[in-house]
Amino acid sequence: MKFERIGLIGYGEVGKIFSAGLLGKPGVVAMSAWDLKFANPATQAAEQAHAQAAGVAAQACTQALCEASDLVISAVTASNTLAVAKEAARFIRPGTVFLDLNSASPGTKQQCAALIDAVGAHYVEAGVMTSVPPYGIKVPMLLGGARAAELAAVLNGWGTDARAVSDRLGVASAIKMCRSVMIKGLEALVIESYSTARAYGVEDHVLPTLQETFPSIDWSEQGAYFFSRVVQHGQRRAEEMRESANTVREAGFEPFMAAAIADKQQWVADQAKAGVFAGVGKGARWQDYADKLLAARKRE
Repeated sequence: MKFERIGLIGYGEVGKIFSAGLLGKPGVVAMSAWDLKFANPATQAAEQAHAQAAGVAAQACTQALCEASDLVISAVTASNTLAVAKEAARFIRPGTVFLDLNSASPGTKQQCAALIDAVGAHYVEAGVMTSVPPYGIKVPMLLGGARAAELAAVLNGWGTDARAVSDRLGVASAIKMCRSVMIKGLEALVIESYSTARAYGVEDHVLPTLQETFPSIDWSEQGAYFFSRVVQHGQRRAEEMRESANTVREAGFEPFMAAAIADKQQWVADQAKAGVFAGVGKGARWQDYADKLLAARKRE
């Protein structure tokens, strides 16, 4: 398995990190990307300028990207996972590897694989196991599919942390989605618990009890991190949790918790979009985020 030309569908946070991290790796001679922001007049100039400065060719559409790539990496929001695979399947060349980084249920990944494999390309799913920014391309990834082991060997040669867990599609995404129920659930619980404690003025009593029960966690620092990530990426997290709910549903269970977590993540995303957290800077305390929520409630 050898790749010279890599194409990213999705030039957001993850797409930018992966394109920068993989450009110039042994054997890689070209990096390109396609994103709807390249065609949007409001974002086109800035996004294309970023790509040009990074040495990434901004393609005009999915077709152009597929024609220019022998490894296509899909890095979009969870809700667009299947749509991107459907579009790519129209243009992807036989023999091309399609690496799906998106957070989607096993059923969704299997649908994507059927589309890509049907045209002679090779679908590999990835479960990205934690937030990408702190790790870059070294973020832990679990790969699944018939070509997962081969692709993992190539990626690890480029300095990634990829591990093939199964040649059966759905295993890697199931691991990712089950973990997400816990991690995104903790985020939602912390935001709800801490904000409510702040409203009653009892946070100085609540957090020490958490510290006593789980002494290995700095609950104040962790709370600040959870707030900041959800405020910044709540929409993406909400979409991922809807896929987690689909994962639970595909297993035959009613996703009571996953659905509620998605709703909480979406609510925070909506608050952020409405400007509730304006002025809260990098490195803010969890109390700063909670106070913004409380102030917004008083204005209603």
